[in-house]
Amino acid sequence: MLVRDAMSTVVLTIGPTHTLRQAARLMSARRIGAAVVHDPDTCGLGIITERDILDAVGSGMDPDRETASAHTTTDVVFAAPAWTLEEAAEAMTHGGFRHLIVLDGDGPVGIVSVRDIIRCWAPARHRQPAAAAG
Repeated sequence: MLVRDAMSTVVLTIGPTHTLRQAARLMSARRIGAAVVHDPDTCGLGIITERDILDAVGSGMDPDRETASAHTTTDVVFAAPAWTLEEAAEAMTHGGFRHLIVLDGDGPVGIVSVRDIIRCWAPARHRQPAAAAG
């Protein structure tokens, strides 16, 4: 199976001046764990994850004053839609992260997460009807 088959095509792109609270609200509303940070003046594309926000808030930083740029990972490993899920999982394991931005051409077309990969690899679960109490 390929990354294109597993990735989420809901790509939230925010700017570097978004506060952590704004980023968290947008991510929560879309039920996603990462956002692409686009900063054309510096690094181009980066990523901020729910873990980055949690770490910042947990260490006492003010989510209304801290900006995404201060917590963005800019040394990003990108995936291609034609990568296999094994290649994506290997990149995640090697890099110690849980999300990959999927690029096709000039921009992001998706994000693939560990959860997406597990969802594809896990066997389908068949719910058995609950046994009647007897």
